[in-house]
Amino acid sequence: MTLIRSISGIRGTIGGIPGQGLTPDDVVRYTAAFATFLKEQAAKNQLVMILGRDARISGAMVNRLAAATLEAMGVTVVDIGLTTTPTAEMAVTRYNADGGIILTASHNPKQWNALKLLNNKGEFISAADGARVLSIAEEGAYQYADVDKIGAYTTDDTMLQYHIDQILSLSLVDREAIAAAGFRIAVDAVNSTGGTAIPALLRQLGVNEVVELNCTPDGHFAHNPEPLPENLREISETVVKSKAHLGIVVDPDVDRLALVCEDGEMFGEEYTLVAVADYILSKTGGNTVSNLSSTRALQIVTQKAGYQYSASAVGEVNVVEMMKATDAVIGGEGNGGIIYPALHYGRDALVGVALFLTHLAKSGKKCSMLRRQYPDFFISKNKIELFAGINTDTILLKMKDKYNRQPINDVDGVRIDFGDEWVHLRKSNTEPIIRIYAESDTLGKADHLASKIIDDIKEIVKELM
Repeated sequence: MTLIRSISGIRGTIGGIPGQGLTPDDVVRYTAAFATFLKEQAAKNQLVMILGRDARISGAMVNRLAAATLEAMGVTVVDIGLTTTPTAEMAVTRYNADGGIILTASHNPKQWNALKLLNNKGEFISAADGARVLSIAEEGAYQYADVDKIGAYTTDDTMLQYHIDQILSLSLVDREAIAAAGFRIAVDAVNSTGGTAIPALLRQLGVNEVVELNCTPDGHFAHNPEPLPENLREISETVVKSKAHLGIVVDPDVDRLALVCEDGEMFGEEYTLVAVADYILSKTGGNTVSNLSSTRALQIVTQKAGYQYSASAVGEVNVVEMMKATDAVIGGEGNGGIIYPALHYGRDALVGVALFLTHLAKSGKKCSMLRRQYPDFFISKNKIELFAGINTDTILLKMKDKYNRQPINDVDGVRIDFGDEWVHLRKSNTEPIIRIYAESDTLGKADHLASKIIDDIKEIVKELM
């Protein structure tokens, strides 16, 4: 059993011993701690909080635990039920709520679940705020409400439609162009809430035909739910067999978007953001942001359009912070996460779908042709496991010194640029591991660069032993 307490939330495998898995005790403890934290922030005892969940098997159970705990803390709960993470984020601002909890372990397998914590802006809480929540939980520094001050419980099943309506009202979403294109689109929603949300959005965008694959939101994931090429063979075959113009894949909480071209080939998860940004920049111009482990293609597209690209530390909260600092019009992460602030500051596969389809319709091109207009880069993802007790910070400092003649960014680990190539080293906060991401114009070159860096790390480890 596993329980991971982090600044962004609490995630773990269901069952086991309290403190070692995500048990009812842990759900109650961290839900109460978060409510206490929000009371501190709002300087009031009467809170309104949004609660939602994805379709995983444990979701209903965890939802009941969290809802009852919030009521016991004196919180008015607005339960929006089966939903997406971006929909829950938008619900916080729609209700002017004090915060929210979305119950989802994102791309993790079915045995996992998590409490993801949202502030009163509908955004993930900061590192400092997360640390405070963990401190409250560890100290047991929370108190339940007296009987006369128990919170209320209400439900709202309209939030998904509200989310779709807001997308349809965006000036850069062109429903007429999409409808005129006569698209046939296949959707793989891995049997979670995207199975409801994505087909509903597509039909309201005027898509001619939707081919549904794994769209029953029962939590029985048909394959590994992370939208990586090795997990998407079925949708690839379906796109070709059904002669679809496009395949759409989302993760269980619908904040990541992967695309499949009409020939069954992957558009590339890294390129979802690149293509959407290209469309946005062609219409409004503006700055862009992605994290340090995302493809250089976004930087090239942005600078070609005459605007500024910035790289943030890995993590949605860091991307959002950088976007606000640089007044970016579009941003996200290379895992298919689109953040479009004209709608809200959160990764949102639904708005990504609407913007990409508008781009594809207006281009008049096949999906594969659209992909070929962007520069080709390939990322090699690796990790090196170190023995317990090794100081990973020392290793990163020595790598920084070794390559001190190269451009280096150390806001999140160490990223070293080598002209058209780069490598990003990040330590794990839970294991003695350093993750190595390398990008080049061929996968072979990226693998070679990663191998060279791994050899360097091994030599440093020998010196430290």
